[in-house]
Amino acid sequence: MSNIKEIPKFATEEDERAFWEVQDSTNYVDWAKATAVSLPKLKPSTKTISLRLPENLLDRIKIEANKRDIPYQSLIKAWLAEDVNEKRRI
Repeated sequence: MSNIKEIPKFATEEDERAFWEVQDSTNYVDWAKATAVSLPKLKPSTKTISLRLPENLLDRIKIEANKRDIPYQSLIKAWLAEDVNEKRRI
């Protein structure tokens, strides 16, 4: 893309956040030249949710988690992540 705009300098992180909330990054970044990075020490943010499950399903999940010696919530997260990652590969 030849019409890449220069990213402005920001006084604060809040100013930068406000800018990117309303701007299309394709006007400022040539994503065709982007490369993947690894941020191994970055901890993903989490959000608490409430999820209603049938009791017998939750009991079966707890049994599987117990077999693996991990908390059942961790097993649920692992299963969800695995399924989402698998679906995105399609």
